[in-house]
Amino acid sequence: MPYQSPISPGRSWYEDTAGPRPEYPALDGDRQCDVVIIGGGFTGLSAATHLAKAGTNVVLIDAYRFGDGAAGRNGGQLGTGQRAWAEELEAEYGFSRAKALFDLAEEAKSHLLDFAAANRIDIDYMPGQLSVAHKRRYVDDYKRHAEIMASRFGYPHVSFMDAAETAERLGSTRYFGGTRDTGTGHIHPLKLVIGTAKVAAATGAHLFERTPSTGIVSTGGKVKVTTPKGTISAEKCLIAVNAYGGNLEPVSASHIMPIGSFIGATVPLGAKSKVLPGGESVDDSRFVVRYFRKSKDGRLLFGGREVYAVNDPKDIHIHIRRQIAELYPALKDVEITHGWGGYVGITVPRKPFVREVMPKVISIGGYSGHGVMLSNFFGKLYAETVAGNRDRLKLIEDLKIPAFPGGRRFRAPLLFLALNWFALRDRL
Repeated sequence: MPYQSPISPGRSWYEDTAGPRPEYPALDGDRQCDVVIIGGGFTGLSAATHLAKAGTNVVLIDAYRFGDGAAGRNGGQLGTGQRAWAEELEAEYGFSRAKALFDLAEEAKSHLLDFAAANRIDIDYMPGQLSVAHKRRYVDDYKRHAEIMASRFGYPHVSFMDAAETAERLGSTRYFGGTRDTGTGHIHPLKLVIGTAKVAAATGAHLFERTPSTGIVSTGGKVKVTTPKGTISAEKCLIAVNAYGGNLEPVSASHIMPIGSFIGATVPLGAKSKVLPGGESVDDSRFVVRYFRKSKDGRLLFGGREVYAVNDPKDIHIHIRRQIAELYPALKDVEITHGWGGYVGITVPRKPFVREVMPKVISIGGYSGHGVMLSNFFGKLYAETVAGNRDRLKLIEDLKIPAFPGGRRFRAPLLFLALNWFALRDRL
């Protein structure tokens, strides 16, 4: 019987096309190391790889299997820069810092592609991304954004699309314009998870699946992480669980909120399909964003129903099909072969959360839907920090990330109300 993640609904198309997915043992017994990492997604596996390459004794644990969380189940889009547009960051932080944050994110993009190529990880990379306006009044913002990218931030790969070009490139007339970015693309995320874990293990990192952390204590210059069958004693600890932190420690939990996001995969649409003829990925201007792309074998992978309530939808396929049909009426009866979901870690300002939550314990997460390229690179930056250079990670640490209002008891209901209001506003 195929493996079913206990923390994420549905079986993904990624799981059925990633090839062999090695299993790693559960921790059984006490361990001592230089660094212990909690979380086997992109951040944790990347950090483990770079630490082990530098000769650090590193132990990584995950409560489930690597890739069961957002790293193995996301939309696969890289994007450009931070999640917020560079001009928005400039308005908040000034040009110098906005440019530094943009350049850091661009380095993250190069790092991911270079890492995959150097380690011969086939991630099904496909170039191009379209960002499109679902309301006419947003079109001028996209036009200005393309101009600003080239003139102020030295990024010439973004071009403005009018309504006609947008319709041609999408194969849909439901959007009013947007931008085309030829300097980025999209990937098969689970292949990257599997490949990075293999590299980490080969470089000497000690990897353990099905090993939940039951507690973290930092005292006397040491960090101790307890698990059901052993305690790990370390000099430093990285918490890299993103949306799946639960009650692991209170600081991250108050700043990072899990929200559900769901994706459907259709049958291959065929060579004659007018849907995304250029093979780009797409994100739109909704606050409750819709994101979609075509796979290498011509399937439409469509994600667009973020869920802020506690319970998962009973039938992912129905909700995804409805949204596909809004954009592509000819696909209203298309067969959906896979429907799956997972949880994304968001912060109030939709910027990443990096903080030392207790002595020698750093938490990294809250990528807010922009984590495919950032998380891998932040793992590398954490390894730099352990080696004594915290300057680049500090760029992210210093971002203003307030806690969610309402405390642990009321933040989820308040977020549910707020984000459903935004979803209503998207339709008006």
